[in-house]
Amino acid sequence: MAARYDLEGQLKKDIDAPVILFENVSKEYQQGTPALKNINIEIRKGEFVFIVGSSGSGKSTLIKLMLKEVKPTSGKIYVAGKQLSRLKRWNVSKYRRKLGVVFQDFRLLPDRTVFENVAFAQRVIETPTRKIQKDTPRMLALVGLSEKMKSYPKELSGGEQQRVALARALVNNPVILLADEPTGNLDPKNSWEIMRLLEEINRRGTTVVVVTHNREIVDEMQKRVITVRNGIIVSDQKGGYAYAKNQYSNI
Repeated sequence: MAARYDLEGQLKKDIDAPVILFENVSKEYQQGTPALKNINIEIRKGEFVFIVGSSGSGKSTLIKLMLKEVKPTSGKIYVAGKQLSRLKRWNVSKYRRKLGVVFQDFRLLPDRTVFENVAFAQRVIETPTRKIQKDTPRMLALVGLSEKMKSYPKELSGGEQQRVALARALVNNPVILLADEPTGNLDPKNSWEIMRLLEEINRRGTTVVVVTHNREIVDEMQKRVITVRNGIIVSDQKGGYAYAKNQYSNI
């Protein structure tokens, strides 16, 4: 695997190289509490991958490692062509611009309109106003919120707020979209709407990684499923959550 990267740890121009690569990654928190143990993962451009497992299994730690919010105790992580351990502190924000991120709790700015919440992601990277005025309505149309541009988050349903968060995550055309329990606060109808949007985004070429507890969605969509238990990958295959549940009854 490492041969796909040059001596400076950057991705070689190899069309087959993974867009996300974990090599023997372990993570321990304070007092030596293990969260992940010797994890190896390859995710290629354009894949749609679910990461599943019970609470405390290590799923969210995987996302935090990809975002460089935490550092691995050992091992190497490559994302979007970069070895994360080699990123200087001042380059982390630039790296994160290649990623779109959606959380369970939406994380919208309550005092800004829907339009302003999405546009904020572009203003942070100093996108020209003309481009913001073009891109933001286009992205809101994609998630079906063209008529809500002037509304504030408190005026929206949970499903609508998550769609705003999704539009914000996508407006800068990320290579990878990371979604951490994106349907955790939604009812079944809104959950399926969000998943259909994620599937459409994936069809357009974005690599999508979804952490979820939602067995019904995972079983129905039949994508690649990485199952984590006690910090260890116990299954990695295409299919549903049910297989992992039957094989690993403690998940």
